[in-house]
Amino acid sequence: MISSLRATQQCCFSLRRQARVSQRRHLSSASSIETNPLELQKSGRFSRLSSFWLVTGGITPTEREDGHAKLVRAGYLRQSHAGIFHMLPLGQRVLEKLEKLIDKHMAQLGASKLSLSSISSQALWQQTNRLEGYGQELFRFNDRKDTPFILAPTFEEEITTLVAKTVKSYKSLPLRLYQISRKYRDEFRPRHGILRSREFVMKDLYTFDHSLQSALKTYEEARAAYNRLFSELKLPFLVAEASSGDIGGDLSHEYHLPSSMGEDNVISCTSCSYVANEELATSRPDPPQDGSYANSIKANNGTTVQVWRGISKDRNTLVNVWYPASFADADINTHALKSILPDLDSSLEHVLPLWESTLNSSKSSVSGQRPQLLNIIDYRLGPQFADNLENEPGQFSILPHESSVELSQLNQRYISSTDGEPFNAIRIHDGDHCPRCTSGKLRVQKAIELGHTFHLGTKYSDALDAHVQVPSAMIEDLDVVPNQSSPSMTTVSMQMGCHGIGVSRIIGAVADHLADERGLNWPRVIAPFEVVVIPGRNTEEDAATISGSLTQSSGTFPPIDLVLDDRAESFPWKLKDADLVGYPVIVILGRRWSSDRVCEVQCRRLGSVQFVPLDQLQEHINKLLAQL
Repeated sequence: MISSLRATQQCCFSLRRQARVSQRRHLSSASSIETNPLELQKSGRFSRLSSFWLVTGGITPTEREDGHAKLVRAGYLRQSHAGIFHMLPLGQRVLEKLEKLIDKHMAQLGASKLSLSSISSQALWQQTNRLEGYGQELFRFNDRKDTPFILAPTFEEEITTLVAKTVKSYKSLPLRLYQISRKYRDEFRPRHGILRSREFVMKDLYTFDHSLQSALKTYEEARAAYNRLFSELKLPFLVAEASSGDIGGDLSHEYHLPSSMGEDNVISCTSCSYVANEELATSRPDPPQDGSYANSIKANNGTTVQVWRGISKDRNTLVNVWYPASFADADINTHALKSILPDLDSSLEHVLPLWESTLNSSKSSVSGQRPQLLNIIDYRLGPQFADNLENEPGQFSILPHESSVELSQLNQRYISSTDGEPFNAIRIHDGDHCPRCTSGKLRVQKAIELGHTFHLGTKYSDALDAHVQVPSAMIEDLDVVPNQSSPSMTTVSMQMGCHGIGVSRIIGAVADHLADERGLNWPRVIAPFEVVVIPGRNTEEDAATISGSLTQSSGTFPPIDLVLDDRAESFPWKLKDADLVGYPVIVILGRRWSSDRVCEVQCRRLGSVQFVPLDQLQEHINKLLAQL
């Protein structure tokens, strides 16, 4: 035992001497923690919290503290205005590591990095008909010449214009360009910190191809890159089939992280690979109980059948949705309804007064348009009920009794199926049948969207004249007409793709997903520091020696991104603060170091606490980090 202690002491003495030599060698270039961490690792130097502005302490935790509150209390960020945040040094390190991770995977995809201006012109957005579509969420302003501009919430118009002016030949394609930049959206109600803020950091990859086939190949390559990127975070992300929405295109996927804070519902199968967001998800219907509803309700007295009422945005169409009374209005799937009536305004509850006032307005009488009544029947009510509703409408409360409108005044439509399939008007619930396999059940999870891939097609290239000349022999689209002046060449619109990642949103989502009652937890790849060393009383010099040895490159183990907590705070306070900050691994020089020369190594996320001799310390830490 004595010989073992002597050997350990000699090892520490040797390490101290190497550290002093290293410090003298690098004295002229020694700097604070803002030095490039990779250079610190290569040289064997390490970071010190005494030289780092760590804004922590002084904020009392709340009873139900979420991830965002922990980010604030741990010193990662501070709010400056509603929905706008300052990123503090700890948060900036996480942001920079996340950007480096993205850079690595974009480089593997062959994408070039650029930086577009955050200011875009309103005139450009008018060319793509998106200026008014964004509504009040756009930050708009005029310069001193009264030229209207916006703070860009997205960059499709700017990147398409840039490429249209610089690329004229198919030989320059495929082209893949990306940026990591700040975006702006005037959220009506910013919430959940940096998960939904008015200023945020995003990565946008824009792709340009000369043909649809080439663009679809690019799309799959981008999806593969996203899968590798999110897999490196070692988090249980979900890839869901998705709707493209206002951005355009007809092919898209979303990347979600399950979280109780999520604003999206993601539906997945327990048996197969089916995953879709709520807008696109479907379920395999149960056989309808035909006859039971039709025979028991002639006047829908509310005991077995209910009706939900909606209205179109132009207020000219009233929508009745008929469904079993075992469900409630909150169960109505408005996404499914919009597949029938895209103009549905699902934000209103009391729609009849609006509809009737439109019918009585002079605008309706002058236009000569007959008001519309759309009856949508959920498949669970069965075909017999649908027939009775259409053939004997007087037996049902198609319009409320107090309504002054006569059915004869209306153009009526009845829909009980779409594309030959029974129509499901009810939101998907846990336990519904999977549409892809026969044995699986569907599971509904709250989730946070972290990324989205879109195949845009030619929506923006058509509007902004992003064209290239392609040899006619290469054209795969039979509808494209060759140039009359040069039949051997054909002008085509570039096929585009857009692939986004919410960089600042990932920080907020990961913080919330991995946090526990003691503090934050970070995946190794984006942690502000991989390891913190906390010295006990009278072990400061040994802690510095060990820190230097762990950050030195060796042929066996990679260097560790490490910080030494050498602040003038109490030992218990430092331990509690380390848990709050969420370092993946904590190395403690406590009583066992003084007595037995072993370090206590904690990894809260893995539930690991071990006492490790100095000669095994680097190997043990690297094994822990490899799992995080």
